[in-house]
Amino acid sequence: MLLLRVVDQFNKYKIPYAIVGGHAVALQGAVRGTVDVDFITNLSKKNLSLIEKALFEIKLTSRLPITPSDLIDFKDEYIKNKNLIAWNFINIHNPTEQIDIIITTDLKEKKIDKIKIKKKILNVISKEDLIEMKKKSGRKQDLADVEALEKLNEK
Repeated sequence: MLLLRVVDQFNKYKIPYAIVGGHAVALQGAVRGTVDVDFITNLSKKNLSLIEKALFEIKLTSRLPITPSDLIDFKDEYIKNKNLIAWNFINIHNPTEQIDIIITTDLKEKKIDKIKIKKKILNVISKEDLIEMKKKSGRKQDLADVEALEKLNEK
C-alpha cells in the first residue's frame, strides 16, 4: 500500500508529516475513495529535500522541474501566479501511485491525530483542521467531504 510505504520513508528520515485530503477523510471515519495521497509537512528546504530523497527511493519523482529551494523561495509566486497548491510526485511506471505535498498549508499550524492502521501509527490531520482546509478549498468534492465529516461530529 503506497500510503504505508510513504509513511515508512517519512519515519525513516524523521520527516514531520500529516496525512490530509481524501485519505485523511477516510481515516477520520467518512467513506471516501481517492487515488493520490496528500501530505502536509513543516515547509522548509530541509524537509522538502528529505521528502524528495525519501520518495525517490520508492520510485516516486517530481512531475515538475523544480527543486526544494525553488519551492520555498518562490512558493508565494507559484501559488498566486501558477495556481500551484501541491508538489506532485508520481511513479512513472505505475501512474496510479501519486503523492501530493500540499504547499499552501504548513504542518506547524495544524493539530495531529494518531490513527492506527495495520499495526502502524499514522499522523493524520485532526478532523477540525481537515474540515477547515476543505472549506477553504471550496471545491465540490471538498465541500462534500466537509458535510460527511460534520455528520460524524453529530454522532
